[in-house]
Amino acid sequence: MHAPNAIVVMVTNPLDLMTYHMQKVTGFEHNRVVGQAGILDSARMTHFIAQAVGCSNEDVQAMVLGGHGDTMVPLPRYTTVNGIPVSQLLSNEEVEAICQRTASGGGEIVKLLERGSAFYARGSAAAIMAEAILDDRKRVLPCSTYLSGEYGMEDIYIGVPVVLGRNGVERVIELELSEEELDSLQGSGSFYKEQLSEILGY
Repeated sequence: MHAPNAIVVMVTNPLDLMTYHMQKVTGFEHNRVVGQAGILDSARMTHFIAQAVGCSNEDVQAMVLGGHGDTMVPLPRYTTVNGIPVSQLLSNEEVEAICQRTASGGGEIVKLLERGSAFYARGSAAAIMAEAILDDRKRVLPCSTYLSGEYGMEDIYIGVPVVLGRNGVERVIELELSEEELDSLQGSGSFYKEQLSEILGY
């Protein structure tokens, strides 16, 4: 192995499955293999909220958990606009529509990229993660990371908030979720567990 001390940032789809597979192939510690999914998914939700509110993307902090795909779990309760809960700026119907659009609107990212929005680019998301690792910035970012009991799931890579620094994933942050939110997150995990078995044979 040419880089035995490396930290791997996965960008290949299907993201959560390939991140799991990469850890198995390399044999690296779980914290040293991480996928970028959550940053792109949160960026999607950030853009939709900024559009609806009429503000800059830079003022929106969105949170999306779960797998990088149709089973992702947007969390409006943990989403703010410069510290203001999004629920105080948009109606419940508007927030729900944005959550649905976030989970199913992957094609809209392509349109954004065609306009040259580097904020949404896969390379930009990977660069954010690489900078956090290389500069030991201890960034709190939603990433595909290995769970060993957190959120009631084990032996799976899936998107949750982590502290990202020089050691890779330095801590998994467990948010307090409602029963519905946790069910959705665990449902996303179950889907990818099945995919791991059916596609990769794990």
